Amino acid sequence: MSITNLIRPIFSRRMKALNAYASAAEAIQMKVLRQLLSAAKATEWGRSHNFEHVETYEQFASACPVNSYDDLKVYIDRMRHGERDVLWPGHVDWYAKSSGTTSDKSKFIPVSRQALKDTHYAGGFDCVALYLHNNPASRLLDGRSMVLGGSHAPNYNTKHSYVGDLSAILIENMNPLVNYIRVPSKHTALLADFEQKRERIAREAMHRNVTSLSGVPSWMLSVLDHMLELSGKSTIDELWPNLEVFWHGGVAFTPYREQYRRIIRSPRMHYMETYNASEGFFGVQSTPQDASLLLMIDYGVFFEFIPMNEMDKPSPTVVPLWGVRPGQNYAMVITTSSGLWRYMIGDTVRFTSTEPYKFIISGRTKCFINAFGEELVMDNAEQGLARACEATGAEVSEYTAAPVFMDEEGHCRHQWLVEFVKEPADKAAFAELLDKALQDINSDYEAKRFKNITLQPLELITARPGLFNDWLKSRGKMGGQHKVPRLSNDRALIEQLLSIN
Repeated sequence: MSITNLIRPIFSRRMKALNAYASAAEAIQMKVLRQLLSAAKATEWGRSHNFEHVETYEQFASACPVNSYDDLKVYIDRMRHGERDVLWPGHVDWYAKSSGTTSDKSKFIPVSRQALKDTHYAGGFDCVALYLHNNPASRLLDGRSMVLGGSHAPNYNTKHSYVGDLSAILIENMNPLVNYIRVPSKHTALLADFEQKRERIAREAMHRNVTSLSGVPSWMLSVLDHMLELSGKSTIDELWPNLEVFWHGGVAFTPYREQYRRIIRSPRMHYMETYNASEGFFGVQSTPQDASLLLMIDYGVFFEFIPMNEMDKPSPTVVPLWGVRPGQNYAMVITTSSGLWRYMIGDTVRFTSTEPYKFIISGRTKCFINAFGEELVMDNAEQGLARACEATGAEVSEYTAAPVFMDEEGHCRHQWLVEFVKEPADKAAFAELLDKALQDINSDYEAKRFKNITLQPLELITARPGLFNDWLKSRGKMGGQHKVPRLSNDRALIEQLLSIN
């Protein structure tokens, strides 16, 4: 009997709880909220917000404000300096370094021992449980999992405290038994220099029986391409004939899909999207036929949502999970077992169903173009590019877009900087197809493009090969979970990229 079949029952038992998501979401989420309030009632935050007397969602929403990172930064900084019982009980020793705010280069997201267990590792367990449930013939656990990680460093001078990429935190703290089924070695996985790490990963993993991959699509692709260079093979299947699944997240998979199909040709290969952020593990693609993600509602995270059309209001509506409606874009607000209280994570989602609650990541609250009332979000961009690529045979590796503001005649446009793996034969036709697709997908964009009165046809600029990686490298952001923002409402980023194109 295979190892997978021996271990499968451990994962199968989880399916009963996951199936309950469809009928008991409100009760499950309220149980999570009560547990969070109870755990934190004696902390400084809990005492000042009267958590001991909060019993209902309405009382919680009244007692605790919605917060940005800047609102919580002073508390988090005190925690990083070793103070205990501030936002969460005891000491929090780990901090996930994430992209910054307008006032800081980086954010430092607390990751408590509780959150590692009840959120991040719970998400990894459920990825395997759902995959095995959907694939009864799988032999996933008979081989190794190749997991890409970042790096970490000491946190101030606080003893036994560190900051780093979330992936590094997860690798550093995972059960040692997992190392027997994971590649590369822990030492290699935590190297800070991505180019050195890529070389060592390729050499360590090349001759292993790898059955699964986990990581960010862009950086995983870089490792796999290098592995093919070193081995002289033309496909990954020749190296790893038993490869079954790639759990991917961090960036949209659409621009990379064809590149993966080209180097992994096995009909048995599966791709599962995950939503695992520094702040928590929130969703996983639970069925292969449905691209939307199952919201994980029994982890240490309580969810709330703000309708995107109210984000600019002084007092926007905030609703719990059971108050959302399918088809509407929401900014996500989370409360976690790391002490993030009613925290605006910065991502936007759109629900596709409520029994169970499933969603797509539609963009970022600060990663969109709305310079002229067009409200273009990342999901629109990904769909538009996919249609243009399908029609022309092109393949896109990286891109970003920004507005070109009105000239004296009142004309304006969107400017797209696109790095192609495979360029379209006719770039003007590609740009036209992309523009038409965006009009079809987004009615606001279509209205602004009407007869070219306000918004002119978009402009396509081809990026030189390696431009986006060079930009990341120049800022010390190679590897890990680093990525270039896809859409910007100003020209700061695109001007930097154009200056080195």
